Amino acid sequence: MRAMGEFFSVACAACWGLAVVLFRRSGETLPAFELNLLKNLIGFGLMVPTVLLVRGWVGPGYGLEQWLVVMVSGVIGIAIADTWYLRALNLLGASRTGIVAMLFSPMVIMLSALFLDERLLWLQWLGLILVLCGVAVVNWRPDRREISARALRQGLAWGSAAVGMMAIGIVSVKPVLADYDFLWTVTLRLAAGAGAMLLFLTLSRGWADAVAHYRSPQPWPLTLTASVLAGYVSMMMWMAGYWLTDASIASILNETAGAFIVLFAWLILNEALTWRKLAGLLICFAGVGLVAGVALMQ
Repeated sequence: MRAMGEFFSVACAACWGLAVVLFRRSGETLPAFELNLLKNLIGFGLMVPTVLLVRGWVGPGYGLEQWLVVMVSGVIGIAIADTWYLRALNLLGASRTGIVAMLFSPMVIMLSALFLDERLLWLQWLGLILVLCGVAVVNWRPDRREISARALRQGLAWGSAAVGMMAIGIVSVKPVLADYDFLWTVTLRLAAGAGAMLLFLTLSRGWADAVAHYRSPQPWPLTLTASVLAGYVSMMMWMAGYWLTDASIASILNETAGAFIVLFAWLILNEALTWRKLAGLLICFAGVGLVAGVALMQ
């Protein structure tokens, strides 16, 4: 089962990387909030028949504490974290935000040590360093967009807070994943996140703008395919990885998404695969092999 958890964590990163590249191919003509909302609604819409087909009408069997954990995890990990991440992206630009996002696995490791009593061996710490270095080498490029010191401070604050919220969201829900039905937990977490985004749209009176964007001409086949991959397939594999293996190990393997994006951009978008990017990919996957190999031997 542990090996399957590591498989799902890497497969999730690959699926997410493919979805991002397809979003790029579609032109990303939808604003980020509307695109994220669409992704989450599609994910929830597909999870409902999935859980009913597999589990029937038997509920998850939560107590009050589990309901609260799953709902709060969905709100902070999907609705709030994504919104703050997009705000950081607007302030910092893509390359700087990508570097800030690398805080995710160290934060998960720290929270897992505090609340889940998980520990990494020194070889796995070495693997983490290799993965992070590989992702940094792959994605590093001079960001020529000049920003003010104030925007830099605000962007770093929003980005760090967003990554922290994502880490809190997934670590807090891991005990529920371990003890209760997996499919119901994924479905209800998505429902909480999408519901919070719809509530935000209502309170901010943003429905008119959102509907106008959805009604405008869009490359719907590519956008919907990418949304299914990101909001349904990738989400299930992401949660399965945390369900079947340690959260700290799953978070390290998830970091490879940045490397997969570069790989798929080369294969699908014909973007140049430079020696620097190739070196970063090799470093990244060497780290993955080290983390996964040590975990399997335990």
